[in-house]
Amino acid sequence: MHWDVTEVNAERGHVLWVKFRDGVAGRVRFEPDFFVGVFAPLRSPDHFEQVFIDMGAVSWPGDLDLAPDAMYREIKAHGEWRLPSAHFV
Repeated sequence: MHWDVTEVNAERGHVLWVKFRDGVAGRVRFEPDFFVGVFAPLRSPDHFEQVFIDMGAVSWPGDLDLAPDAMYREIKAHGEWRLPSAHFV
């Protein structure tokens, strides 16, 4: 799918840079209140930086991932996706 992530890099301050199959690229910015529940381990920069791509989705060890279609919509429309947001799917 066009929203498959093909590149991901962790940046300082809990930010990811992502690029999609069709060339759309942008950043995912995580607000501090995102890191609760299953996502709590990502508060640790060491864990956050272990990001990788699994079948087109941004993922981390422990079966954590983000919906690539929602990420794509927000980045294509706004150049970035802020989490949490009203658009989190």
